[in-house]
Amino acid sequence: MSSKTGETTEAGLPAARAAAARTARTDASLAGLPHAVLRAEEAGVQFNLRDLWAYRELLYFLVWRDIKVRYKQTLMGVAWVILQPLLTMLVFAVVFTRFVGGAAGEIPYPLFAYAGLLLWTFFSVSVTSGTHSLISNTSLVTKVYFPRAFIPAAAVGAGLVDFSIGAVPLVALAVYYRVHVTWGLLLLPVFLLLATMLAASFGMMASALTVRFRDLRHALPFLLQLWMFASPVLYPLGLVPPRWRWAFAANPLTGVLEGFRAALTGTPFDWRLVAVPAAVAPVLVCVAYYVFRRLEDTFADVI
Repeated sequence: MSSKTGETTEAGLPAARAAAARTARTDASLAGLPHAVLRAEEAGVQFNLRDLWAYRELLYFLVWRDIKVRYKQTLMGVAWVILQPLLTMLVFAVVFTRFVGGAAGEIPYPLFAYAGLLLWTFFSVSVTSGTHSLISNTSLVTKVYFPRAFIPAAAVGAGLVDFSIGAVPLVALAVYYRVHVTWGLLLLPVFLLLATMLAASFGMMASALTVRFRDLRHALPFLLQLWMFASPVLYPLGLVPPRWRWAFAANPLTGVLEGFRAALTGTPFDWRLVAVPAAVAPVLVCVAYYVFRRLEDTFADVI
């Protein structure tokens, strides 16, 4: 029974107590649902690391989607993953072994070149795909909430799948040249992890900057080409004049490439080169995520 003044409810309780009861029931029903807390920009950059874990399954689906889109309606499919570094290796193997002498140290040049090209192809394709990822997923960015860092990260994940396929000829070359298996082989995942961290860092920063500065995606292929020739991908570091080796050592990809080859072939490690990416890669990941989160609030407005 309710009064004319509305001071009691159907159950005979005061209106204030009934409203409080309804609020408590609503809060209890919503307690188990995912929620987001929105803070003003003055509060600083919010990293929302819990969201990365809560939406972790979405990263898997984004990676799988990128793989299907990349090879959908292609004539040769995933064979391009093997052909691109393999054909490039064959061309440079002929040039270096016949005309330059192939000074690759203890490593046969075909194995030396293919290992470098495989790792470089993974890095460059991941950075390129990550740079274009936000522009290519405008509808997702503007309509649905999720950790948008997963979009460039998915490009790196798809690159890891390509790397796994392209590693099959690398294993065949290692068997053909009778590479000795040493304890250094256990460090191969470490150098792949460092390359992944570098690719994710640059892809994340480039994707965030490309949303605002669209000409970056036109300059990126040229910058990556310069970076490739400034890294010992197709030539051994021993060919670099001693006075310039400090500049090559400062390049984090130099330590990753040299360490990856040393772990694969059992040759000695240059720990000074390896220390550079080991120290730089984690810092770059943190800086890239900070820049990405700093610019993320403007994506929906300018994309």
